Amino acid sequence: MDTITNLGSLAFLQPAGGLGGLAGLLPFILIFVIFYFLLIRPQQKKQRLAQLEREAMLKALKAGDKVVTSGGIYGTIVAVREKDDTVQLRIAQSVSVEAERSAIVRLQPSEKEADVSK
Repeated sequence: MDTITNLGSLAFLQPAGGLGGLAGLLPFILIFVIFYFLLIRPQQKKQRLAQLEREAMLKALKAGDKVVTSGGIYGTIVAVREKDDTVQLRIAQSVSVEAERSAIVRLQPSEKEADVSK
């Protein structure tokens, strides 16, 4: 009867050392560390750099710059309003719209830059 109750506790199936569970997780921890340093961290650096470049581009906007908005509208900046953080875009001969500065996605290359790149 004693052996039946001892078998019920299954204590004899437990590993002898306390490191059994941690040693089983060690490969997963190492894989995560490798992924972090090879994939996640470089991507975060790239995103941070792109964000800084975008902020610098938005701060440097001035009248006469040709830009593209997030909605795909091509236009030329007529005025930059610092107090409410907007720009006025001329999108046609007599058509102007006002847009948030953050809606500007990129500058259009000037004609000089376009000729050099070809």
